[in-house]
Amino acid sequence: MVAYSVIIPVYNRPQELDELLTCLQKQKFKDFEVIVIEDGSEISSEKVVQSHQSHLAISYFVKENGGQGFARNYAFERAKGNFFIILDSDALIEPDYLTEVDLGIKQGNLDLFGGPDKEHPSFSLIQKAISFSMTSVLTTGGIRGKAKNIGGQFHPRSFNMGISRKVWEETKGFKITRMGEDIEFSIRCISLGFRSGLLPKAFIYHKRRTSFTQFYKQLHFFGRARINISRFYPQELKLVHYLPFAYFLFFWNTILLNIIDVHLGMYFSGVLAMYWVLLMIDGLIRTKNIQVACLGLIAANIQLLAYGKGFLEEGLKKITSKVLSSSSFEHNP
Repeated sequence: MVAYSVIIPVYNRPQELDELLTCLQKQKFKDFEVIVIEDGSEISSEKVVQSHQSHLAISYFVKENGGQGFARNYAFERAKGNFFIILDSDALIEPDYLTEVDLGIKQGNLDLFGGPDKEHPSFSLIQKAISFSMTSVLTTGGIRGKAKNIGGQFHPRSFNMGISRKVWEETKGFKITRMGEDIEFSIRCISLGFRSGLLPKAFIYHKRRTSFTQFYKQLHFFGRARINISRFYPQELKLVHYLPFAYFLFFWNTILLNIIDVHLGMYFSGVLAMYWVLLMIDGLIRTKNIQVACLGLIAANIQLLAYGKGFLEEGLKKITSKVLSSSSFEHNP
């Protein structure tokens, strides 16, 4: 038995996995094992894992692609630790990461935890811009770093998350594999009485996406996932989750109004411009780099518009399915 099992699902990212495993080799806290789950990758990470086996207690498993949630469950079943730590393969950590995790869990008497994410000096300008957008209080990103979510305990996210063995034994892990599986899992754990908390010093450097196209696809998926979570927990759909959708409507209505009514369109454009100026100021203050601030403005718009579009599309699907279900019930009493 070891103190911690570090669980890393990987899908076609051997180079990123190599960098994370190198970080794990440098940990000051040594009582841990590593479990790598190859989730149906076309590009194998086996050689990368082999190159680290002389320095880490590491196990490597290959399974058919089933999504990150079920890949983590697969690892939970094979883990030997008292506590499981989940990291995305595109993460980097400092040498004292596990030390901070161990200290935070014991001080807070936590059953599950989450940690924040930051940008790394080696990140590209686009990666730094995306990191700014995803953590700025002027987008919905800043909410994820709060000690508590609105109306409840902190909901850990799976890019940097930990659960006790007891949590796994009682919950049996993730019951959905994508579309907000980590938030659903966190809510379920808290509803069962498990104690959750944010460990601010147990942060990771999260690479996220390396292009705006990839970022758009990811955030569009996040918007859909938020609606999917509401299928399980309707009460968890808060007002703040509608903000990207509101921005989506405001943005496209502004463009439409500039075509059909220039004067009204200019008023809406002015409001939009003021918001963009605030984003630029925030970007300059936080990144101290004009290029990153400008790219951050683009990233913020992609984040809000993609999320809002996904939120709208999945919301319409949910409404339609309810209407069809109700209609079917009326015709088949």
